[in-house]
Amino acid sequence: MKQINKVTTWIDENETEVIGFLQDIIRIPSVNPWFEDEKYPMKEKEVQLFIEDYLKKMGFETDLWEPVADELAQYEGRAGYYAGRDFTDRPNLYGELKGNGSGKSILLAGHIDVVKPGSEWTVDPFGGELIDGKIYGRGTTDMKGGVAAMIMAVKAILASGVKLSGTIKVGTLADEEAGGMGTLAFVDKGYRADACIMTEPSSLSVMPMCRGILWGKLIIEGRSGHIEMPQGDWRTGGAVDAIEKARLYLEHFRHLNKDWEVRKTHPLLPIPCQLHVAQINAGEYPTAFANQAEIVFNAQYLPSERDELLMGGNVKKEIEELINAVAKTDPWLKENPPEVEWLIDADCAEISPDHEFVQVFSNTLESIGEPVTVEGMSSHTDMGWFINVGIPTVNFGPGEPRIAHQSDEYVTSDELIRSTKAIAATILNWCGTEKE
Repeated sequence: MKQINKVTTWIDENETEVIGFLQDIIRIPSVNPWFEDEKYPMKEKEVQLFIEDYLKKMGFETDLWEPVADELAQYEGRAGYYAGRDFTDRPNLYGELKGNGSGKSILLAGHIDVVKPGSEWTVDPFGGELIDGKIYGRGTTDMKGGVAAMIMAVKAILASGVKLSGTIKVGTLADEEAGGMGTLAFVDKGYRADACIMTEPSSLSVMPMCRGILWGKLIIEGRSGHIEMPQGDWRTGGAVDAIEKARLYLEHFRHLNKDWEVRKTHPLLPIPCQLHVAQINAGEYPTAFANQAEIVFNAQYLPSERDELLMGGNVKKEIEELINAVAKTDPWLKENPPEVEWLIDADCAEISPDHEFVQVFSNTLESIGEPVTVEGMSSHTDMGWFINVGIPTVNFGPGEPRIAHQSDEYVTSDELIRSTKAIAATILNWCGTEKE
């Protein structure tokens, strides 16, 4: 405990440095190109170079590389693989700081890409301003706050003169916000550890599981016609309103969610899995019935529902069967069945709350006076591949997950400092230290 106290005292005395590191990486826009934000440059490489330089100054050996989609083709159909994805100037970064070899290793992991800022900001989304105890900027919560906490936790250990028995490994990853191909490339490189902290925002809860996420687009065909004119039967050329057919599916999705409320729950999750409609796109002119309607939806699934590839294939099948069943109840849809385009399948995973690493983490929090909450992550994180290859992983980091992707996204300096202490103390307890 004496060494933990030395480290946490350093963090208190160097709070400005911890906050400053987060501000520095917030000020480097690293918007994922998926979002095609022309206003801001996609500086994933620049932020990785900044972090690499910081790690090297702390004594880390590093590996900075751009993933190549073609070299990952053996993972087609698995989590994170997207054929042809371009990683030019979008590198992954690995760093390693060896202990004396007698302790367990730990991987500290987080993604450095962020979503585009969007509108309605009252501060500069890449300004990193500290106002009334809140650090503002795109990615402060999701998840540069966590990346800053884990790197500064290591800095605090080294600056306090504590010698580790186990090895610290750091992974800062590209592309999480568009499916997680950076994590797949990281795992493919063979990097492993005895445990991993994925520093996603968790409001300082220990989260040993996350849900899988499916993005789908339901495309419903209609037949346009003058909206102000009488229309005959569709069999004789009359118009068919695609919006009206979409309403049919919206109603059936509502009933599906009632069923899922009962069937798709998890003891660590506060809410059940649901199929949420995120976008409805339809119509061409105010004077014409919609020729086509698109329903873009987000459906969540549980680790227990994964298919043989550890993905959401079983849930895709369930949704497709519903869509086909509804089509058979409508003469037009029966002859013109809708199509489903699957956009993203972001995988999920879990370890038991009774796992040794969860227990070490929980006991560490208690020892430094932090409340202990063990629960699930309602959204997706990149923990799946790490668990799939045998690395027990928990999500833990500063920030309220619901603030992620919002305008005026922020993380409090209090949670940043507390999470830095918690991560540092867990590293010491998991990896072990040399006696003074």
